Amino acid sequence: MTDPKTIPLPNPDPLQEPEILRRAQDFHAVMQRRRTVRDFDPRPVPREVIEACIAAAGTAPSGANQQPWHFVAVSDPDVKRRIRFAAEAEEREFYERRAPEEWLDALRPIGTGWHKPFLETAPWLIAIFVQKWGRAADGSKVKHYYPSESVGIATGLLITALHSAGLATLTHTPSPMGFLNEILGRPADAERPFLLLVVGHPAADARVPAIERKAPAAIVTWVEGG
Repeated sequence: MTDPKTIPLPNPDPLQEPEILRRAQDFHAVMQRRRTVRDFDPRPVPREVIEACIAAAGTAPSGANQQPWHFVAVSDPDVKRRIRFAAEAEEREFYERRAPEEWLDALRPIGTGWHKPFLETAPWLIAIFVQKWGRAADGSKVKHYYPSESVGIATGLLITALHSAGLATLTHTPSPMGFLNEILGRPADAERPFLLLVVGHPAADARVPAIERKAPAAIVTWVEGG
């Protein structure tokens, strides 16, 4: 077995501890303001902004560096309308027939329903696909390892990048989402929809549910040495 090819770690000069702490606290303060938005302003967002944020998502770690993701960025009004109609059909079936009562009870404080006008109002929809397998240089199939975990990490980076750019997002997961393969021309045998991300500026009168996030003490256990 040959050793893998390596290059020097492309890091800047090491930071001192006070600067490390300041950056960590500043980043937390930025992300603390992140909220899921359902009221979007229709004003455009330049494609270059979306490109840069997707490029940031593409830096995510992945199983065996297979990068099993594909992003479809949609601004075409007709395509957004088709996605909305298909998503609302699935959502209406979910809310009116498929969803268990306990799930509906959990959703009531959020105030969601099957109507999804934001799918047309927001300037961008980004459909994120998991690639179940890829192709080797010789054209043969290559199984992807940990594809869902890898795409989940990339999606988190994408949301973070968009928020850091001053935009708002909403994660939308109608079930099932196979209509995205059909509308967006993605191969159903090789890819499955992971999530539909709604992206844009929040409306001037946007409101969000009055919810609280868990305190850090409730979400972390420390195991430290002496």
